Amino acid sequence: MQQELHFFVLFTLYYRPMKITNEPVTPNTWIKRLTNLEALNFLLTNRIPRHLSTKLMGKLSRIKNPLLTKLSIGVWKFFVDDLRLDEALNENFNSLHECFIRELKPGARTINQQTEILTSPCDAVVGAFGNMDDTQLYQIKGFPYTLEDLLSNHLNLDKYRNGRFITLRIKSSMYHRFHAPTDCNVKQVHYIAGDTWNVNPVALKRVEKLFCKNERAILDLELADNHRAIALVPVAAILVASMKFHCLNDTLDMDFDGPNTLPCDASYKKGEQMGYFQHGSTIVMLCSEHHQFHPSLEEGSVVRVGEALMTIAPAESESTETAQ
Repeated sequence: MQQELHFFVLFTLYYRPMKITNEPVTPNTWIKRLTNLEALNFLLTNRIPRHLSTKLMGKLSRIKNPLLTKLSIGVWKFFVDDLRLDEALNENFNSLHECFIRELKPGARTINQQTEILTSPCDAVVGAFGNMDDTQLYQIKGFPYTLEDLLSNHLNLDKYRNGRFITLRIKSSMYHRFHAPTDCNVKQVHYIAGDTWNVNPVALKRVEKLFCKNERAILDLELADNHRAIALVPVAAILVASMKFHCLNDTLDMDFDGPNTLPCDASYKKGEQMGYFQHGSTIVMLCSEHHQFHPSLEEGSVVRVGEALMTIAPAESESTETAQ
């Protein structure tokens, strides 16, 4: 019972909103409230022992107690308005972990099958995206980082130089599994141990090169068209720090002490499931300059698995319709 109480306190603190006061509503008080909320959010989710809290959350979320799970989900729903459990394949959860990694009912997501379209690998809020300046990209406006720091020499940078990047933030309430954005093969997964900073916008505005500091993995997708390049970089975060890839036997987390490069041999069709986060985090998607952003893409908008993110430039498209 003591473990259950510890879990509920940690969970409630993480999702706790700012205290609402009776102070008259003016532009100044709204700014003040927003500032206080961001400061409180950053304090609660980053200035605590991050590794310890993450390990504790991982253990406690696996406690199989239907009553505690129902109570925790009830608190969760009180603080968020986008927890869509009606889409879940199984809506009866014995633990919060089962809720986090839930699968969806067949047909819950429609995959855009147009050959020239790259689809979203996950449900996410669209963060910073744009064209790279050589190897420089941004986690948020005014906070640059480089491919060298993010990839740590695991990939050939020339393939992505002056390419495209998009940040996909998976909120804790969202579906946590990620899928192939196009037909591809994966021959190896690179794992980089690191910190567990929160990856929400509050932290991105305060911690420089945050994605380069956190635990992360790198998947260089092999494509039929070798002129193009796509990589997915799942980045772990506080209370997560655990990634499961279906092409690997090992779970990549803070307890993993194996090699940094793990060989595998997996083939995926567009939309096929590749793995999942334990709680919610971020995927940075990197593409070569042969790609363009889909016109519907907007920062701050929500995308779902299978929806269009990018298009292949006509000259590089696998489609032969134009030639015909």
